[in-house]
Amino acid sequence: MARQPKKPTPEFPPVIYPHVALIAGVDEVGRGPLVGNVVTAAVILDPQNPIEGLTDSKKLSEKKRNALAKEIKEKALAWHIAYATPAEIDELNILHATMLAMQRAVAGLNVRPEFVFVDGNRTPDFGVAAQAVVKGDLRVAEISAASILAKVARDDEMYALHECYPAYGFDKHKGYPTALHLEKLRELGALDNYRKSFAPVQKALQLHKK
Repeated sequence: MARQPKKPTPEFPPVIYPHVALIAGVDEVGRGPLVGNVVTAAVILDPQNPIEGLTDSKKLSEKKRNALAKEIKEKALAWHIAYATPAEIDELNILHATMLAMQRAVAGLNVRPEFVFVDGNRTPDFGVAAQAVVKGDLRVAEISAASILAKVARDDEMYALHECYPAYGFDKHKGYPTALHLEKLRELGALDNYRKSFAPVQKALQLHKK
């Protein structure tokens, strides 16, 4: 079965697939939150085993994302989830930490891709040809699959953190700087899991400085 590119969105032309067999898609989740890892995923889909309903993870319900994540793990030729820690984010900055996590995701695949599509406008060095695709999670099935795996893994991390620290409301805001999260951060202070280089966290650390 030939690989079918997704239908183009009105503002973007169709993505041209290279003439190779093993194409990975890479995406990240968690650049904006104040706490936890930035999570990336790499996925090589199997053209002979298609998955219906792949799209930007943010456009799916949590129930649908979880179901698709399970299907992706069962049907993909290869997949891998990787991270950059809050300490790495503080040391490198969020952009460079994200690029590092993307490299880790591709390096962790048990099948080496011949080409890599990356969501966004830049790509790190994977050691193979790669192309950045703006709105790639809507336009490239492999990136859509990666966005779903990364989103589910990042949400699971926040649910686990909520179990340990329920007062912060991580199950609701997922670490993003919502009004509720900023209020709790000011009130309770920053945990070790927070990204200390981010301005709201710095303010909380100063506020609770002994």
